[in-house]
Amino acid sequence: MSGALRVGNASGFYGDRSTAWREMLDGGELDVLTGDYLAELTMLILGRDRLRDPSLGYAKTFLRQLEGCLGTALDRGVRLVTNAGGLNPAGLAAAIGSLADRLGLTVRVGYVEGDALARPDALTANAYLGAYGIAACLDGGADVVVTGRVTDASLVVGPAIARFGWGRDDLDALAGATVAGHLLECGAQVTGGNFSFFTELPDGGRRPGFPVAEVHPDGSCVITKHPGTGGAVTVETVTAQLLYEIGGPAYLGPDVVTRLDTVELGADGPDRVRVSGVRGTPPPGTLKVGVNNLGGFRNSMTFVLCGLDIPAKAALVRSQVEAAVGTEGLEFVLARTNHADAADTEAASALLHVHLRDGDKARAGRAFSAAAVELALASYPGCTLTTLPGDAAPYGVFTADAVPQDAVPHVAVLPSGERVPIPPPARTAAPADEPAPAADPPEADPAPADRPTRRAPLGELVGARSGDKGGDANLGVWARTDATWSWLRGWLTTARLRELLPETAPLAVERYELPNLRAVNFVLRGLLGQGVAASTRFDPQAKALGELLRSRLVDLPADLMPGPDPRAGGATPGEGR
Repeated sequence: MSGALRVGNASGFYGDRSTAWREMLDGGELDVLTGDYLAELTMLILGRDRLRDPSLGYAKTFLRQLEGCLGTALDRGVRLVTNAGGLNPAGLAAAIGSLADRLGLTVRVGYVEGDALARPDALTANAYLGAYGIAACLDGGADVVVTGRVTDASLVVGPAIARFGWGRDDLDALAGATVAGHLLECGAQVTGGNFSFFTELPDGGRRPGFPVAEVHPDGSCVITKHPGTGGAVTVETVTAQLLYEIGGPAYLGPDVVTRLDTVELGADGPDRVRVSGVRGTPPPGTLKVGVNNLGGFRNSMTFVLCGLDIPAKAALVRSQVEAAVGTEGLEFVLARTNHADAADTEAASALLHVHLRDGDKARAGRAFSAAAVELALASYPGCTLTTLPGDAAPYGVFTADAVPQDAVPHVAVLPSGERVPIPPPARTAAPADEPAPAADPPEADPAPADRPTRRAPLGELVGARSGDKGGDANLGVWARTDATWSWLRGWLTTARLRELLPETAPLAVERYELPNLRAVNFVLRGLLGQGVAASTRFDPQAKALGELLRSRLVDLPADLMPGPDPRAGGATPGEGR
């Protein structure tokens, strides 16, 4: 079939807007509606669910969402594809069948399995499967396709394969659909959610609609949204999502390696962005495996330190807590939120977060939290806490490794019950991603010594998007104009990033340029330690890292600034952009 395939998204994570499935089905024409529920942390949550009840392990909220709209999807011929199956896709498929029976509906459900690997020492271990199992289920007549751990983009690539009949060698088409899937996978993030310049959106970013991709037979697509929904689809909102949770320009997947440095974006009308030019190369011979283990137990208590002598007060608490419970596994983080000569207690106070991780639940539990509370009348002046004594909670540790593609039994279970093995790609290639630059690049636009500058937040000129990948984080920064890009690519070096974000100074940092997007992407190795579930960082998923960078005051070229200096009167930066 030659017509475009309209694929919508109604969920970007486990806990996303509960009404989105109904909104997307009622809001406009669709061929397929997808829902992404899985993340590294989600797999840990589902693993703990399964420990309590072996019949669980899937995203239960999907069933509640489906109850109110399954009949609508069937009536309108919209096929549903979701990874909400998590650790138990067969269990969710059966539950959907029971739901349909209760509603008096006839539904054909297919599911994909084989991602779960036997790792006796792990809570969960799942390979990231590709899209051909989803395509087989759709070819087999499924109205609903449930998967476990597939790559997020596969939810879009699979329906495109089924629609257009792409083979394993249609690498450019597969790569284009992978970009479409990456853009849709996080729901409203591509339509203005979490957008650096949210104040410029028509509705101020209050309720962005969920996205739609019109995928074409060559793999190109147009990203849009239903008419009348909030937010916006612009080249910049699409750029922001393209930069989310990526590494180098070679984006590895089980079906294709997508070259992100070939992506071309262009406006295609109001709330429409055309994505084209994407090139693909053969996939690696291995699949990524995400592994979750229980790492032990943790607890936290937060002391409020008000007024004078903040460092000395923090040092006193540290010595007292260490004397009470020992030093092993303790972490002290002082957040200097206090202001000098403040008129109220909150503005005059800093926060001392005390974390304890230990394999012994008793030590990390009441023994620790009670020891903190016992200091209330025997520590620094003004001692108070924001937390009550409580028990320890288990935490998880995420790691990743790889297995050969042909070692994983990728299987599509059709609505008829037939089990269809999905063979691995016949042609693979060793990953050929670019290494991190050995040195910072030379300045592409050397600033003359007399070029006027203005001290202002970096975010006056650039946008940013950041996120987590296991224990690593990525930080993508894009320029809004060609002139700003010419300056940015030479100015924002690895060395300068370390200066602006001191916590990155001891880390291995990789820097990649994406000129088509006027963007530079940094991969920060080890910023999140043992992963989101184990992190005690204030921003455990690095979601705010980009906004922290944008808030830093730097000397910006005055000729690139969007408006007059507000200190001199006149328009504020950003007006008239």
